[in-house]
Amino acid sequence: MKTNGHQTNGNMKTLITLITACSLALVIGARAQQDDQQQQEKKKQQHQHAHAQAHEEQEASPSQPHHAAPQQQPGHKMNQEPHQTQPPAHATMQSHPKAEQTHATPAAPNAPVTHTQKGHHAQAATTPAPAKANTQTQAAETTQTGKAPATPAQKVAAQKKKPDAQAIKAKNANFHATAKPQQVPAVTFTASHRITNAEHWQGTQYVAFRQYHPAWHDQGWYRSHYHRVELIGGGWYFFNAGYWYPAWGYAPSAQYYVYDGPIYAGTQAEPPDKVIANVQASLQEQGYYKGEVDGLLGPLTREALTGYQADNGLYTTGAIDEPTLASLGMA
Repeated sequence: MKTNGHQTNGNMKTLITLITACSLALVIGARAQQDDQQQQEKKKQQHQHAHAQAHEEQEASPSQPHHAAPQQQPGHKMNQEPHQTQPPAHATMQSHPKAEQTHATPAAPNAPVTHTQKGHHAQAATTPAPAKANTQTQAAETTQTGKAPATPAQKVAAQKKKPDAQAIKAKNANFHATAKPQQVPAVTFTASHRITNAEHWQGTQYVAFRQYHPAWHDQGWYRSHYHRVELIGGGWYFFNAGYWYPAWGYAPSAQYYVYDGPIYAGTQAEPPDKVIANVQASLQEQGYYKGEVDGLLGPLTREALTGYQADNGLYTTGAIDEPTLASLGMA
């Protein structure tokens, strides 16, 4: 019995030890779980606090855009300039990360400059007035005058100082032309002859050229129709309304004409050879005419007239007409 009692006491101690160990293990496990829960709760509170602080900082800066601008990396130069409250006169273009915007900023009156915010910071250049407006202005001038407006080169030529017309006239006061059929060949009578391109020359100053056609008559007819008929440089000419014309048929032995058409002389009605000589001298001084002052309206003289007329915004008639004589100061 004693042995059994001793054995019973040993079993009780073992049981108590096991119970104590289990209880201790349960206590330790519960404490560890509690510590883990507290740690997670602490982390959660810290995360919420950081999020709330960031939100408060964002609300405290309303001028900042919702899309954060790219941060400047070390060693990398950003292609961006500080924001300007007022763009300069030439205005610049800025880019937005996710959108394109177009702004119109006038650089000067009647010259708007358009900026497109795309990509790099660029500078917009001002442009001249639209070419369309110039075209409309030129069309209006052409309609009013019948001629295209003068080009810049023509305006410069027109502003050049012309030779002294009075001095030239005084020098050629006693000039008389002579026939030179070997140097300047004569033209022949052709009833169907018309002044080339005269139908395109608008204005009353060119009526004589548009309407001209040669006619063959005898001396009696010319004398009965025109009060002034003269022998000039080997051919007979009659004067009518400011112009000299070849008198075809007046005298078959004196029909030396190098130009078949009107020659403007104005109200003073100077002989045609003298008018031609004055024009040749003026064109010679200006570098257009390279020939001799002979009073004959030959090919070289007509070529010089065409060059002068083109440079001065006149119809290139190649003839001595009223606008050309006026431009030379000899009208």
